[in-house]
Amino acid sequence: MTLTVPLPRGAVEVTTAWTPGDGRGAVIVAHGAGAGMEHPFLVGFTEALNTVGFSTLRFNFPYREQGRRMPGPAAHAIATWHAAVAHVREREPAGPVWAAGKSYGGRMASMAVAEGLEVDGLIYLGYPLHPPGSPEKLRAAHLPAIAAPQLFVEGTADPFVQPVAQLEEVVATCQDARIEWVEGGGHSFEVKGAKRPADEVGASLAPIVDAFTAWR
Repeated sequence: MTLTVPLPRGAVEVTTAWTPGDGRGAVIVAHGAGAGMEHPFLVGFTEALNTVGFSTLRFNFPYREQGRRMPGPAAHAIATWHAAVAHVREREPAGPVWAAGKSYGGRMASMAVAEGLEVDGLIYLGYPLHPPGSPEKLRAAHLPAIAAPQLFVEGTADPFVQPVAQLEEVVATCQDARIEWVEGGGHSFEVKGAKRPADEVGASLAPIVDAFTAWR
């Protein structure tokens, strides 16, 4: 299945994967900068969400669809998020819609919502607060403007959020946000000494999301 995304130089088609649930609402999941929607981490994550009743939509950003490895303009990613949310709301007009993303995908969702995209909440799977080793280059100025609930699922060993106190300070400035720490987790939630396949790692995060959305 494909999704049409209107861009300044004309519409493009991106690949999607839709799985209907049984009334829990829909979680839209975007990939990180270096991997597409078929990465086992994302497949495992969405399949685990499906088992507890959520509908899920995974999609590719245009740059990935075009075979490029580096992300395109942020405006293209934001336009893709708008198209994905509109598509899901057409399919499930009555249910809540949650925007989730691995690293870059979550950051792009937050930028879209800060600019006016309406969702019922945001779920970040490893928010890239700053480039590794450069905590002074924060990517957080827009986060306090977001009124929708925000869930930061973060590994305590993730180099994108070191020192971890910095993320805690940022989250404290947000209107409605919380952090769920994965002890020892890296940027992809890998834990040193614990070898698990990526799909299993992704699936292990679904209960955190399930509890967060139920609490809301």
